[in-house]
Amino acid sequence: MTITNDFLRNKLDERKEAGIYRSLKPENSIVDFCSNDYLGFARSPVLKEHIKAELDNNPRSLNGSTGSRLLSGNSQYAEDLELEIAGFHGFEAGLLFNSGYDANLGLLSCLAQRGDTIILDELIHASAIDGARLSNANRYNFKHNSIDSLEAKLKASKGNCYVVVESIYSMDGDSAPIKDIVDITEKYGAHLIVDEAHAVGLYKKGLTNQLGLQNRIFATVVTFGKALGNHGAIVLGSKVLKEYLINFARPFIYSTAPSFHHLASIKMAYQLLNNVEKEIIDLKNNIAYFKKHTNINSDYPLLQSDSAIQCIILKNNDKARLIANTLQSAGLDVRPILSPTVAAGTERIRICLHSFNTLNELALLCNTVNSFINAR
Repeated sequence: MTITNDFLRNKLDERKEAGIYRSLKPENSIVDFCSNDYLGFARSPVLKEHIKAELDNNPRSLNGSTGSRLLSGNSQYAEDLELEIAGFHGFEAGLLFNSGYDANLGLLSCLAQRGDTIILDELIHASAIDGARLSNANRYNFKHNSIDSLEAKLKASKGNCYVVVESIYSMDGDSAPIKDIVDITEKYGAHLIVDEAHAVGLYKKGLTNQLGLQNRIFATVVTFGKALGNHGAIVLGSKVLKEYLINFARPFIYSTAPSFHHLASIKMAYQLLNNVEKEIIDLKNNIAYFKKHTNINSDYPLLQSDSAIQCIILKNNDKARLIANTLQSAGLDVRPILSPTVAAGTERIRICLHSFNTLNELALLCNTVNSFINAR
């Protein structure tokens, strides 16, 4: 035990010395510019009341699901919810997972077989990378959002080929050229999988739906922990894909099912999503305000993004921490994103904008950022 503890402590000390040690922090009361609660659903009293009413309308529901869905944890409520969500996004079927990580892990680890190919955008989420690693398929990365790089990998692919992208990237906030990616994957007979985690909300039903491309997508992953203010995820696609995942996706097969409260919360969030035109307009206006009033220079660029995720590159961990601390001292909750979470030299602050951020809060944010950048 002593040898193991020494190993663990040494690895942690190495991280501390390198300035990349991670630690948990409790919630705070300063202005939120770091959460994924883009439309304010997580803090919505209206959503909370709707969830309570749904629970009251189902008094016989259990506190817990009691088991996996293949044993005692399934319900007609869950199956109806999957069908409702699939229809909302324009797909034939869907299968719920306990988290977005589980969804990507389950989908990609069981889909591609030995001799098949998975091609990932180089900035894809870690859960997709891990899912691809667990498969027996050949794996390639293509340069971020580069159609030429993707085509080169498609030409080298073997077997069934799956291309995996995010519609809006979680660390850069930029959008994928979905239409071009759909066209090139179809040209080579590949299957496109799109993670819509950060697009649902800003684009009400997701970017692929906004562009009318959902019928040309093999599968979509939608998570509920961002704009929907909940937890969990769903893989959307064909009925055959759903049946396949039920039989082969290990994170689904071997996980306890979501509780009724969890399912009811998701259902009520989707009902609220049908009536969020004002919140979406407010969010887009706040994004426009931030981009207009932030004076960034070439030394500390603002990444191109029309999404709620706005990133300023500081180029090293120390400067990213320093500006984050400056913003937090001003009462603004902005967090640094450090290497190795992002590549060395691209360390940043990641600012998440919301429909509920006020103009005064945005002005303070922009002024504090501008003062920091101009002082250097």
